[in-house]
Amino acid sequence: MRVVLIVVLLLCSQLVLARGAVHEYQLDNGMKLIVKEDHRAPVVVTQVWYRVGASYEHDGITGISHVLEHMMFKGTKNHEAGEFSRIIAENGGSENAFTSRDYTAYFQRLEQSRLPVSFELEADRMRNLQLDESEFAKERKVVMEERRLRTEDKPTSLTYEQFQATAFTSSSYRNPTIGWMDDLENLQLDDLQVWYERWYAPNNAVLVVVGDVQPDAVFKLAKQHFGPLKPEQIQAPKPRIEPPQPGQRRITVSVPAEVPYLLMGFKVPVLGTAADVWEVYALEVLSGILDGGDSARLTRELVRGSQVASSAGAGYDLYDRQTSLFLIEGTPANGQDIEAVEQALHEQIRRLQERPVEAGELARVKAQVVASDVFEQDSIYYQAMQIGRLESVGLDWSLMDEYVERVNAVTAEQVQAVAKKYLVARQQTLAVLDPLPQDPGKKPRPATPGDGHGH
Repeated sequence: MRVVLIVVLLLCSQLVLARGAVHEYQLDNGMKLIVKEDHRAPVVVTQVWYRVGASYEHDGITGISHVLEHMMFKGTKNHEAGEFSRIIAENGGSENAFTSRDYTAYFQRLEQSRLPVSFELEADRMRNLQLDESEFAKERKVVMEERRLRTEDKPTSLTYEQFQATAFTSSSYRNPTIGWMDDLENLQLDDLQVWYERWYAPNNAVLVVVGDVQPDAVFKLAKQHFGPLKPEQIQAPKPRIEPPQPGQRRITVSVPAEVPYLLMGFKVPVLGTAADVWEVYALEVLSGILDGGDSARLTRELVRGSQVASSAGAGYDLYDRQTSLFLIEGTPANGQDIEAVEQALHEQIRRLQERPVEAGELARVKAQVVASDVFEQDSIYYQAMQIGRLESVGLDWSLMDEYVERVNAVTAEQVQAVAKKYLVARQQTLAVLDPLPQDPGKKPRPATPGDGHGH
């Protein structure tokens, strides 16, 4: 116990040293710039985050944010299709983009003297995108094929999609980031034009720069390239608040697959919606207790111990924009069935509700959390990700500096309290993948459920 506490203290001191200076600026057109210095190598990561994603979409246009992300590489008034990526590569850099439920982001990694190249290109496509009908037709087909490969042909991903649509009735989290196939088939170029003009504006964007830079020089460069861009009248999306769940929801997904799969979720608050902030960090620790490496309970007791499951895990994201889900999943081991896995997972929940976590186990989980945060600071890309993500969901970037302290303050009694309050049948949605015989000529690819799609 004492050794674990010493490790936590040492890691905390290393984390303080890893934190570089962060500088925040605001352009006259409403665009936010956040610069974090990291002078360990002559490189820089730039990320432009737009506060729009799948959770902003309404029925009939699901998937539009992701399709627009693809179209952002298809040319502007000043650059032809494909030229953006070619210019970045010629300057020795790498680039990509991703769409999630809550935001869309575009990033480059370059040698620090090439920062003006990134700014010039990103500022250009922020307001000058040329949406071409033929390019749109091609990219829509690409996205539809992506949906087939990533979701429809992957049993666990398809189960996850159906699970989300069942768990949420009002919240826009019920829609998949990649969109429903019918919506993709009926998406029009005019829909994209309206979406682009509405959301892709400097006053709806956060520019994050991390690396070997001088903040004031970055601000001057940002004013030069992004300053002239005109803002938009941004109307916030309707709240679409999920009503209280009146009872357990349960679905079965019957598709060709190799093995059964179980996914359960419980409605829980996140940092932006919690009335009591401590609950969010207690849920984070609870996730680590169940699924924080080989020593965590699900792996130790269900996979290696009773061997009822071939795999089991848990997940929670405190930085979601809207009330979200605490997830627990499992796959039966050979000779076991899905009922045995469900019973074992519920037994794990009951243990958390009935008995406080022992001090040694709690300390180990906290040490793992702190260590993970310290190691992630080695990546300037991840540092930028932390900042951009928080700002994009309406939180302040400085909350990332509170994370370790908040986690370390969580008590065993608080972990037990959130388990009792939230991991209850009334708030549970449960999905079972019931495998059908497979076509011998078509073997489904293994998949991990998820909702992010990159360019």
